Amino acid sequence: MPTSRVPSPRRYLVCEPTHFDVRYTINPWMRKDAPVDRDLAGRQWETLIRTYREYGHTTESVAPVPGLPDMVFAANSAVIIDNRVFGSLFHAPERRPESLAYGTWFKAAGFDVYQPESVCEGEGDLVPAGRYLLAGTGFRTTRDAHHEVQEFFGVPTVSLRLVDPYFYHLDTALFALDADNIAYYPEAFSPGCREVLARLFPDAVRATRDDAMAFGLNSVSDGRHVFIAPQATGLIDQLTARGYLPVPVDLSEFHKAGGGIKCCTQEIRS
Repeated sequence: MPTSRVPSPRRYLVCEPTHFDVRYTINPWMRKDAPVDRDLAGRQWETLIRTYREYGHTTESVAPVPGLPDMVFAANSAVIIDNRVFGSLFHAPERRPESLAYGTWFKAAGFDVYQPESVCEGEGDLVPAGRYLLAGTGFRTTRDAHHEVQEFFGVPTVSLRLVDPYFYHLDTALFALDADNIAYYPEAFSPGCREVLARLFPDAVRATRDDAMAFGLNSVSDGRHVFIAPQATGLIDQLTARGYLPVPVDLSEFHKAGGGIKCCTQEIRS
C-alpha cells in the first residue's frame, strides 16, 4: 500500500457566499429556525480558498447573485471533463436560476455548455472516478440524466441509488481519492449499489455514519491532500493510514444548508 502519494494541481470554480442563507427547506439539514452567521460563513469560505491556493491550486470565481442563497454551492452547477461542460437543471424551483448564472460564466470563459433535458445537479451527483463517471440518483438527479451525460461525454456511467435522505447528493456520500480509488459510506446506497461499489473499488475507504454525517465525504482530494471536515476524525485517521495527507478545513456554517467543502468547489477538468 503506498505511503507516499503525488498531488496534481487543480483548477476550481467557486462562488463567494455573499448571499448565503437558509430561506427554504429542500433537504433534511435545512431548518429556517437555525439562522446563518453570514460573517462566519464568509471567513470559513475564505479559509478554504486560501488553503487551496497554499497547496498549489487555482481558483476562479463566479459573481454571486442576490436572491440565490445556495449559489455558493458551485459543484451543483455542472460537471466538466476535457473542457466540456454538462450543465445543470435543478430539482428545486428555488435553485433553477443558478443554472443561468453559471452558464453565463462558462460561456464568457469560452466553454460550450450542454443544457440537460432531465433534472441534473452537476458534481453533486456526478463524480468522475478514474475511467468511470459515478452517477447518483434517488433524490435529485434522474436516471435519464445519467443516460444524457454518458452520451455527451462517452464515459462509462455507473448509476448509484441513494436511499438515505441525509445523503441526498452523491457528493455527500462518496468522493474520489485519486484515479484509482474512492471513499464512501456504504449504507447511503441501495444493497445492489453497495455490491457494485465493492466490485469496482475493492480497496475503497469505507466511512462510518458519524463521519459521513460530519460531512467527511463532502471532501476534495488532489491525489495526496484531502481537504476534509475536521469533525470527521475517524475518516481522517483512515486516510492518514492509507498515505493521504488530510487538510482539515471547517465549513460547519454551510452544514446548515446541507453543504460542505466539495459542495463549494467545482473542478474544471481540462
